[in-house]
Amino acid sequence: MSGGAGRSGGAAKMESVALVAPVTALEVAGDVLLAGTGPEVAAFRLSGGAAAGRRIVLREASVQGLRAEPGVPGGAAVRVAAFGGRWLAVLAVRRGGERLAACGGGAAREVGARVWEARWAAGGRLALALGGGTVAIYEWRGGGRWLRRASCGGAGALRCAALAGTGWGRLALAAGTAAGAVVVWRAAAAAAPRRRLLGHRGAVLALCYAAARGLLASASEDRSVRLWAVGELGGGDGDGGGSCLLVCYGHGARVAAVALRGPCPVSAGEDGACLEWDGGGGVRRARRGHRGALRALALRPAGGCLATGGDDGGVRLWRPRRAAPPAAAAALGAPVRPRAVLLAGPRRVLALGEAGGLAAYEAAAGRWVPVLPPAAGAGPRGVLAAAPLPGGAEALCALAGGDGRLLLFALGRPGAAAALGLFEGAVRGLSWAPRPGQPPGTAALLASGPDGEMLWLDVTHRPGRAPRARLMGRYLLPPCKQRWHTCAAFPPQGGLLVCGDRRGSLLLFPCSSSPGRAAESTGIANGSTDPDGEDSGGESEPSCLSHRGALPLEAPLSVLFGLHGKTGVTSVTCHGGYIYSTGRDGCYRQLRLQGQQLEVLRKHRPCKGLQWIEELRFAPDGDLLVLGFHADNFVVWSSRTGENLHCIPCGGGHRSWSYCSSPSAEAFAFVKSGDVMLYRREAEPCEQQVLLASLHGREIACVRRLGAVEVPGHAAVNVFVTGSEDTTACVLALSERSRAAVPLARLSDHISSVRALALAGPAGPGDEGFGEEGLSALLFSAGGRAQIECYRLLCAGDPASESAVACQVVHVASHRLDEHWERKKNRHKLVKMDPETRYMSLSVLPGTSSEQLPTPWKFLAAACSDGSVRVFGLLEAARKLALVAESFHHQRCVLKVEAFLHTQAGGERRHLLCSAATDGSLAFWDITGPVADATDALHRAEGEMQPLALGAPLLSVTAHSCGVNSLHIRETLEGRYLVASGSDDGSIHVCLLEVALGEAAAGTRLHLLERVARPCAHAAHVTGIRVLRPDLLLSASVDQRLTVWRRGPGGLDELSTTFFHVPDLAELDCWEVAEAGGELRYCCVLCGRGLEMLRGTAPPEPPPPEAPQ
Repeated sequence: MSGGAGRSGGAAKMESVALVAPVTALEVAGDVLLAGTGPEVAAFRLSGGAAAGRRIVLREASVQGLRAEPGVPGGAAVRVAAFGGRWLAVLAVRRGGERLAACGGGAAREVGARVWEARWAAGGRLALALGGGTVAIYEWRGGGRWLRRASCGGAGALRCAALAGTGWGRLALAAGTAAGAVVVWRAAAAAAPRRRLLGHRGAVLALCYAAARGLLASASEDRSVRLWAVGELGGGDGDGGGSCLLVCYGHGARVAAVALRGPCPVSAGEDGACLEWDGGGGVRRARRGHRGALRALALRPAGGCLATGGDDGGVRLWRPRRAAPPAAAAALGAPVRPRAVLLAGPRRVLALGEAGGLAAYEAAAGRWVPVLPPAAGAGPRGVLAAAPLPGGAEALCALAGGDGRLLLFALGRPGAAAALGLFEGAVRGLSWAPRPGQPPGTAALLASGPDGEMLWLDVTHRPGRAPRARLMGRYLLPPCKQRWHTCAAFPPQGGLLVCGDRRGSLLLFPCSSSPGRAAESTGIANGSTDPDGEDSGGESEPSCLSHRGALPLEAPLSVLFGLHGKTGVTSVTCHGGYIYSTGRDGCYRQLRLQGQQLEVLRKHRPCKGLQWIEELRFAPDGDLLVLGFHADNFVVWSSRTGENLHCIPCGGGHRSWSYCSSPSAEAFAFVKSGDVMLYRREAEPCEQQVLLASLHGREIACVRRLGAVEVPGHAAVNVFVTGSEDTTACVLALSERSRAAVPLARLSDHISSVRALALAGPAGPGDEGFGEEGLSALLFSAGGRAQIECYRLLCAGDPASESAVACQVVHVASHRLDEHWERKKNRHKLVKMDPETRYMSLSVLPGTSSEQLPTPWKFLAAACSDGSVRVFGLLEAARKLALVAESFHHQRCVLKVEAFLHTQAGGERRHLLCSAATDGSLAFWDITGPVADATDALHRAEGEMQPLALGAPLLSVTAHSCGVNSLHIRETLEGRYLVASGSDDGSIHVCLLEVALGEAAAGTRLHLLERVARPCAHAAHVTGIRVLRPDLLLSASVDQRLTVWRRGPGGLDELSTTFFHVPDLAELDCWEVAEAGGELRYCCVLCGRGLEMLRGTAPPEPPPPEAPQ
């Protein structure tokens, strides 16, 4: 992996140990799917979908194409040509992809021109389409040699190519040009193009030729796909034409790849969609799930599987599924005008009429069956709930209305019902809640009445008899306008009840299942006689009102008022030791119990456009299904695949509706136009399989290493945090063994790009409040729209998971400048802050949470695009993040900030800050006074204060002629500070500073002792720099070169240069690792359009200078 040799002895050569890059090529070789990701080829077994092997193939280029040799008998090794840039290599795929071996000498060869396409020709040779329109036959075995070459002229700049024919006499080249034409040549007569296919209005980006059908498909940046009838490209029938059969429009961005499935094209575009077209140019099926643009597409002839890959670094396999008609619901012809609808299994629909009658629709028989007649002489029934019993054939139903009465019955025998008088007013809310440890045939029912009273009843099913109800508890909901509960759940810890109300609040109540506190009540509906005897008799209807005095009216232990806004909580679910709540605000929240208090860990918005989330369902395969409404469509969204499993037009969620899923079928019923509508579909295996997990859909703008987690039986796993232009941050585990990344958690609270990250910590094993093995740290993320988010990350080993690491995220606080401005007094007299302000860089002030401060505030410095340097204070216990100080000294965009702590021999501390701007200047500040003043002000004002002024900087240094893109400060053993910076002009600047503390009047002084500059150190922007040792620097640039420098008396000397495979480098992070033998290694992670981790040995330190004689 080293692209340059060391310039002096003991060079620190860096080697790649893990890589995540966009998937730019896909190919099916037998039962193996090959994916080109950066310079590597990864193999996956199609039979099981597991990763089989991975190998670095090319040197200084990404794999742009993979071509398997056709006609290889089963069981034999399949040879695959891999090409990209000017490089070509041949692999042999053996044993289901577990072994990827190099052929033809092993190393990739540079062929002198860009390889646009490769095709296997007669005799096992390769036909190549090269840059400039050259067609060649290449003998790759041995040393490699050209057998025949021909230059095809008259086409202009090429963007893609396709080859046809196996021998030189019938070899033809079809090339897509930047002008939008498809030009065809014959290799044997390459002086002029044989035909031109015109029609595209933008550059042609991909071609696919099917020789058996004489069809050529083209994809263009004009967002169209065209299908041409061209016959045999390499035929000798003179100048042939080419008629356009189809013009397909449907992509929202450029089309990057195209393939042919029979006579119909399949395309993949930069809009993240894979579209399969029909014979009329319409979209037959759209497949979505990737987080970014698609770049590669492959079809498996046997079985019809389809594979896609793209910029998110993910690979997905789409298995064939029978064509389904568009989602449409059928009217069932309800016998009464429905008021409410409920599914009691996927084949039975319950409809409650406006008069109170209940009817059931049996899907198997296709007819309605009356269940209960309308209520005679009572108020209308308007609340209906059902709970399935073990086995699924029977269900307990609860029916209530405005008269405060409750009717309980088994759906199989509605005549044996228990009628209970619950309240003197209307029953507002009714729901069943699963309770851990309850006996079979028993379910917990919660009912809300007037004045916020909620009752808990345990209902027991008794076959052939009326259900038995026992009053278990009484609860009082907080005062509000809409004072009734909407959902409830019993946490597995026991003794507690969590419920959500119509006001959007989440409540925690104490509960006890002790029989001594329960009041039993059974009854007969309408005073009828039960033939089984136990409940028979002419006794009057029992009432729960007489038993309520025996139970206390419990107040909530914990209240999260208005957690989901004013539109209500829709569901509460307990899973994996956590509590999840959903609401009509389009978010779900993860909570945990801390003693007897509810604590919100994080808020998550699963997908854009989902305004109403109704419920979360945790699938047995680990997928999280989100049920909700997107506009007027009911959707079931898969968190793992990132796609809608169902999308049913229903008119919105404000009508009565019900959804049910089972292993055999799925159904959705709703009320519309005075009738019951039913959508039902038989269950099918999942069409999409994730072979390689997606990371980010756009460029990664920042990265920080959280640390390494020790897992028994596994190697230490490195955990990183990345922020991206796709508005998300991701916590991921990067494995050196598999060279792949596994996302642990996604943070989606930002409304714009995430450009900067900072960590306070991490804390290692043995820290208070955490396990013996793991990591704990505060994470700050910031970016566009002047937004900062703060999280507490807890990572520990989990051998049962795929990554062997589990990550818990707790959202601590957030801050937005526009919200801060809105809270200001007399803001009409102030100039409003720019809403487009971006945070460019973050740095946590070290040593601010020590015992010297009265409260454990942590402080964060931020570089801002509006020309300011801002300092924020965080009080984690109170979850407050406040702006405490700022300065507009630079008067231009501030690109970088770096905080450092100076400690004198006597223990006196100074908090220092360095900021860098687009004019190439570095400013150094002493912010000790503002930090101390801010701490006092925050303590007095309980977290609210007016921002203080940072004052004037101590020192300003003009280090570069343009913007500073990288900055790092390291303290030397002598107590001095090395400040290294990199610029847009490719230069590196290093200066040595000394801190002098004078008297109170003099204050802190900085002395510039030494300056070293290296102009043109790189050929492009230097976006990453680190001082590894006082004599050793590491720099990285957009030119994809990682260089190690020796700092000496004469300046900076290059030790080694390594080529890395992350284009558009944005940032790097470095750390040291001590090996078992005492050897010190330096590791770094680079981010941009991908993520790469490299490691190198530390060169020996230079001998100390000899003392003068």
